[in-house]
Amino acid sequence: MEEKTIIQAVLQALEQHSDKISSKMQEMEQRLHHEMQTMEQRLHHEMQTMEQRLRSEMQEMGQQLRAEIRAVETRLEAKIDSLREEMQQMNRQLNERIDHLEEELTDTQTSVEVLTTKVLHHDRKLRQLTKQA
Repeated sequence: MEEKTIIQAVLQALEQHSDKISSKMQEMEQRLHHEMQTMEQRLHHEMQTMEQRLRSEMQEMGQQLRAEIRAVETRLEAKIDSLREEMQQMNRQLNERIDHLEEELTDTQTSVEVLTTKVLHHDRKLRQLTKQA
């Protein structure tokens, strides 16, 4: 009987040990579950923080880009205005030059007409003198 008692004592010890292991495993599972929840919350919080930071940086970059675009537009508008003024000045100068050339052409045409008239008049006189001679 002693053997039976020893076996029962060993079985009882094994059962107690099994209960302790089961209890420890449940405890470890609960701790692990708790740690995972904590890590999940931390991760979620960090992701939200990063998202907010990214949004903020993107907004800032957008504002900087808009400011740079406005500056470029302003410079381009100023350059266009400057070029427009240059073109108008060149146009005025060309019109003045055209007016001057037209005046010279008119004067030259008048001179040619006067000279042509004189040449014809002299030519008639020469014919008359040739007939008289």
